[in-house]
This record gives sequence, C-alpha cells and structure tokens, in this order.
Amino acid sequence: MVKSSLRSAVYQTEKIIQRLRFPAQPANLPALLGISFPKSGTHLLDQILLGFSNVAPYAKRLHSFYAEYEGDTGKKRDPQQALHWLDTLRPRDIASAHLFARPETVARACSEKFVPYFIFRDPRDVVVSHVFYVADMETRHVHHAYYQSLPDFNARLKVSILGRPEAGVEFPNIAERFAPYLGWLDKKEVLKIHFEDLIHRRESTLLSILNRLLSRVTLQTPRERILASLEASINPEKSPTFRSGKTGEWKKYFTDAHKALFKEAAGDLLIKLGYEKDSNW
Repeated sequence: MVKSSLRSAVYQTEKIIQRLRFPAQPANLPALLGISFPKSGTHLLDQILLGFSNVAPYAKRLHSFYAEYEGDTGKKRDPQQALHWLDTLRPRDIASAHLFARPETVARACSEKFVPYFIFRDPRDVVVSHVFYVADMETRHVHHAYYQSLPDFNARLKVSILGRPEAGVEFPNIAERFAPYLGWLDKKEVLKIHFEDLIHRRESTLLSILNRLLSRVTLQTPRERILASLEASINPEKSPTFRSGKTGEWKKYFTDAHKALFKEAAGDLLIKLGYEKDSNW
C-alpha cells in the first residue's frame, strides 16, 4: 500500500512538472488510450503515445496497464473492473490495455475523455509470438509449464492456434480470442493501426496517430516537431517482450498442418482483418 501510494505521488508530481514545462499548451487534454490485442505491438504503441510527452503536458510514463486476464492465474476479470479502471484515468494520462470491446466499455472509451487507438497484427504472427512469449519469456504465465512440457515448437504452435479447451482456465482458439476485440474495428472514434504499417509504412502511420489527436485538440507545436518526437520515442530495446519486430514470420514456422488448422479455426478472421482475400494462402 505504501509503495503504491508513493508511486502515485511521484506520478502526480511528474504530471505537475509536465504542466509547468508546457504552460502554453491546453491543460485539459484527453487521455490517450492504447488498446491492443495481445502480442500485437503493445509496447511499440505505448512508446509512440509517450512520445507526445516531449511536446505537450502529457504524462512521461504510463498511468497503468489493464488486461482482461490475470497473467499468472489466467483468471478472467469481471467486466466492472475494466470500467472502474477507465474511470481512474484523468486528462493528460497515457494508458495501455488489452481491453474487450464490450458495449459499456466502448461507450466509455469513445467518450470525449479519451483518444483511443487500437493496434492489431496478423493473427498468424500473433500465435508464433505467443509461443515464444509463453514458453521462453514469461515463466510466470499460467500456461508456461504446459508449453514447456510439449515436445517441440510445432506442438506448442498448434496449441496457440487451437487453444486449450480442456484447461481449467479460459484459453480458446485464436479466432475466439480475437472476437471480443472486434467491436473496436467498427468505431469511428478509434484509430485502427496495423502493426505491420508501423514497420513498413511508419511515417504515414505516425502521421495518422498524430492527426487523430490534433483532430481533437490544438497543440502549440509545429506538426513536424511532434512527428519527430513520436519517431524518436520508438526504442525496441526498452520493450521487455519485443523479439524481432518482423512481419510475416509465420511463414518460417507454419507447416502445412498448421496452415490447415489455422484456416479451419480462423480463416475468416484473416479476411475480416484484411490480411488475406480468401483461403488460398
């Protein structure tokens, strides 16, 4: 409790200092909300949004991170917890979340209080990244021991595609895992970001991120300087889970069997997200 209170006091002090650094900028700036599907560039989006703190009185660190599942137990959080978390955010905060698009949550996130961004990635690359994360990087993950017990990468990749319906905690197939996020795609208030665009079309994608904020507020800083700040804020070495930052890596790991399993489980999802036009891949 003491540690949490101290952390909060430091954070609020830093926000006051930020306000003093930029006295000419608006004080009542909306909170920036980075929403992400897991293993889709969460930390990359966090870094970019924090880049606004170099040119405006935004917080210099994340206010907090919210996930719909507890990482070490896999327990699903009550929907009210997401609403309570959103209500803790204040003007000039920057926050990050794996946040389901429930109607009440969408209504909150799409209000004037927030500028929401949603980042997602080719689900085939997601499942590959998920294997490395659960098996090698996050030893406290609820599925870590199980993944370690499997004979090889191919077996683990199959589980990341199909889920573990027999497990004691919720872990469905990749399409069902993405389904609660689909609602963000239909909201005009939410800027949709393909992870791949931040790798291959970075300048235009950063410009879209900037323009979304400037459509809501006026910042007393040249657009070119803000854009440069967002670019400079990207540092993969500071991401605890960043592995390669490459796209299309699934092609190195998918066997014909994996392709067949994925098409059956999530072929329609690839088409909906714009990664394929049909099942001939």
